[in-house]
Amino acid sequence: MRFARWVHRGMRTGGLVLGVAVCAWGQASAKAPARPAAATAGEERAERSLEAARANPLDLYAFLYRMPKGADLHVHLSGAVYAETFIKDAADDGLCVDIATHVFAKPRAADSSLTASCGEGQVPVEHALEDQRLYDALVDAFSMRSFVPATGATGHDHFFDSFDEFDVGALSLDHLGEWVDEIATRAAAQNEQYLELMHTPNFTHTIAVANAVAWNDDLGKLRDALLAHGLRDDVTVASGEIDRANFGRAKLERCGQRDAAPACNVEIRYIYQVLRGFPKEQVFAQTLLGFETVSADPRFVGINFVMPEDGYISMRDYVLQMKMVEFLHGLYPKVHITLHAGELAPGLVPYEGLCCHIRLAVDEGHAERIGHGVDVMYEDRPYDLLREMAAKHVMVEINLTSNDVILGVTGKEHPLPIYRRFGVPVALSTDDEGVSRINLTHEYVRAVETYGLSYGDLKQMVRTGMQHDFLPGESLWRAPEGPGVAAEFRAPVAACTRDTLGAEKPSAGCGAFLARSPKAKAQWELERRFRAFEAGP
Repeated sequence: MRFARWVHRGMRTGGLVLGVAVCAWGQASAKAPARPAAATAGEERAERSLEAARANPLDLYAFLYRMPKGADLHVHLSGAVYAETFIKDAADDGLCVDIATHVFAKPRAADSSLTASCGEGQVPVEHALEDQRLYDALVDAFSMRSFVPATGATGHDHFFDSFDEFDVGALSLDHLGEWVDEIATRAAAQNEQYLELMHTPNFTHTIAVANAVAWNDDLGKLRDALLAHGLRDDVTVASGEIDRANFGRAKLERCGQRDAAPACNVEIRYIYQVLRGFPKEQVFAQTLLGFETVSADPRFVGINFVMPEDGYISMRDYVLQMKMVEFLHGLYPKVHITLHAGELAPGLVPYEGLCCHIRLAVDEGHAERIGHGVDVMYEDRPYDLLREMAAKHVMVEINLTSNDVILGVTGKEHPLPIYRRFGVPVALSTDDEGVSRINLTHEYVRAVETYGLSYGDLKQMVRTGMQHDFLPGESLWRAPEGPGVAAEFRAPVAACTRDTLGAEKPSAGCGAFLARSPKAKAQWELERRFRAFEAGP
């Protein structure tokens, strides 16, 4: 299968009496959350506004749209772009589209009239700009819009198939800046300030290197061989793509000019995506490239494994892949790790396949964050795992809509309330807002309506996202005294204790602390936004 088709593919005993007893024991063993600090007048005002907005989902959306949401930490770059943008870009690039499959294709060589022609069963994408039926068919193919499950056509399959159909590998990399601008502009409008975009730079050369080097169970020797064959050359390729993306974005947003767009204020870093559905030698080579890239380019702040977790190779090689990460973590301990784990549900794989992906990601993969974590209660010893995640402050990136449309998991079947009960840090994220046709506000509305969250709950989750981002530097907040997110955000570090959090002019000592910590500076900005929001309209 072509590289381009895979590059941005999203991503993923006892009887009844004994079972009830274990459940009750696990619930009783959850650590009681620390008592929250007394609400400020502004927080009480915001809480009353939220309560009033609950009566109408439109009012609720308007309230949450304005609320500071801090970070979105689980975003696939290509999956966050709306279908309409890809159609426009494909038309600008002169691409063709297959009428039956809706897959983009490059035109054939130009004929005698100097006009590039499309193959049999294809038409120029620009036809869709004048043919509403074709345009609608492409939007539906590239997203979950209008999708209805049927025999042989599940939400899971349609979701992941959409990445094959809009096939960003066929589009010019000149559009990277436009795509990042679209995502940043949408984030800025919703009062978001920080994004970590998952992206897989071209690694065609790395695949060739991997294929030229024989697999070796001794990962140290395998690493040495890959590096000796020039694998590090692709670090420059990855950095070049980010150069192009950031330059194009800054130009579109007029950053640094008097009329700069609000999107310029959205800080963006990148997560290096590793495609785990490839043969093991290629997965190891790309994982090594990811660690090398993050070590060399500070704009990449971590790595992640993507592609469907239930795929044959993903399931077969999961243990081996975690050993790869564990080995490389030992050599590159400063590289942050977040892993898609537990994006599974009963029926998607055998029950035995639900046993241990999250635990392996935490224990062997050294994951600081878990993406999805949906099947946690089907893992072996789930309550032990929850307590371990709370004790280690492993955050879960919660993607409610994605988990619904891909896995069919929603409401009481979703583990979000259990994570919160055990003090496991959680934050809401979008996953693939373009494919799902959502935004981050939509996820907040869904969380409030489904789980009855208070303003205090939401503020805690927003702060949690900023606490667990991969920005360098110390946190604004003192280290928690015990396991779980409930123990965090009770007091700032000593340098800022006497300051009003988020003040325009921090004290000299606090200002010096913020200047040397990008993380703390971003957290200070979040507190400023909360103060402004809680002051009222």
